[in-house]
Amino acid sequence: MNAAQDTTGPSPTDDSTRAALLVIGGGPAGLAAATAYRDHGGQGEVVLVSDDDTAPYLRPPLSKDYLQGETAEPDLALAPESDYAEKSITLRLDTMVTAISADEGRARLSDGTQIAFDRCVIATGNAPVTLPVPGADDPRVAYLRSLEQARRLREEAGTARSAVVVGSGFIGCEAAVTLARRGLEVTVCSTEEIPQAQRLGTDAGERIAGWLREEGVRLLGGVEVTAITDGRRVELDEGGPLEADLVLVAAGATPRSTLAVAAGIPAEQGRVLVDEHMASEVPRVFAAGDVAMAYNTGAGRHLAVEHWGEAEAMGTIAGTTAAGGDASWDSPPGFWTVIGDHTLKYAAWGDGYDRAELVDHGDGAFTVWYSTDGVLVGVATHDADDDYESGGQAVLRGDRADPAVSAGTGS
Repeated sequence: MNAAQDTTGPSPTDDSTRAALLVIGGGPAGLAAATAYRDHGGQGEVVLVSDDDTAPYLRPPLSKDYLQGETAEPDLALAPESDYAEKSITLRLDTMVTAISADEGRARLSDGTQIAFDRCVIATGNAPVTLPVPGADDPRVAYLRSLEQARRLREEAGTARSAVVVGSGFIGCEAAVTLARRGLEVTVCSTEEIPQAQRLGTDAGERIAGWLREEGVRLLGGVEVTAITDGRRVELDEGGPLEADLVLVAAGATPRSTLAVAAGIPAEQGRVLVDEHMASEVPRVFAAGDVAMAYNTGAGRHLAVEHWGEAEAMGTIAGTTAAGGDASWDSPPGFWTVIGDHTLKYAAWGDGYDRAELVDHGDGAFTVWYSTDGVLVGVATHDADDDYESGGQAVLRGDRADPAVSAGTGS
């Protein structure tokens, strides 16, 4: 839904349909916004425009159950088809919004039509980062964000014997284990020496590395990809090259904010700047999910998050506010990741820490407490759900990271 190719804005004289609420984006934030608007009494036409070819669907299974072949596409649906009719939500799929004029309340679509709107929620999400190296844009190189990309990856995994995964983020780690369980010989190469060490710290990263090795995944850390040849050969700055039947790049994501920026909507760090109600500085325009830089009243500052659950929560807030309700963002962002048989839960403000303290509960269970200047700012757990629940509340309260708190419950 980026609009780099069309920044002139829609013409107010063109024919258009009218929507009380226009939602741009078919991910969790977009659907949550449309649904919450209706649930809180929002009247008028609701139109959700998505450049995806499928109605809103679950994305977390794409790197796990769906890739494994255990989940069918119909089971991914975020809502039954009947819900859209019951809530009078019109879907415009396989269509891009190419320009918006917030002042005039109009949006131009890629099919040449226009939509006049009273309120607009921008929920365009993010897009996979294409490695800035020769060959990374080869169509044979796989990326994983959409169902269309997941279909292709699952099909190719069915005939491949080996795979290289570039990147040790959560999608990369999840997909690596899934591919290994499908019988592929899998290598993960990453600029990080240890998976997720920058985000979660060395101790937690070492645990994740151990989970990958348990599944037979080979790890190559601290290396840079310099080129990808013929979509199958990964050149490295040290060692290598790595050759495989399948190359998956999971090197992060970038917010899809071009449309908003082209419309003159203020942004920060490539994300639409919004308050705790998901309202932008431009009247009638909201933003939610990965594309938003939203103010969190609990943190007392703007935060950038890329978590599925937070996208839904932010979308709900945006839709509620657009309908005239009262909702605000105040809780620490959290997410779960499932790597093989291991579930890691994490709740944190997500913008850094100066100390990470791991508590080992035995039998593989652990808690990591994160603090800045002695104040708790995050918690990560594995098989320590009580710590996850109490830790999130402690982060919200701004508790001190004293020994009693850091000891955790271990249950």
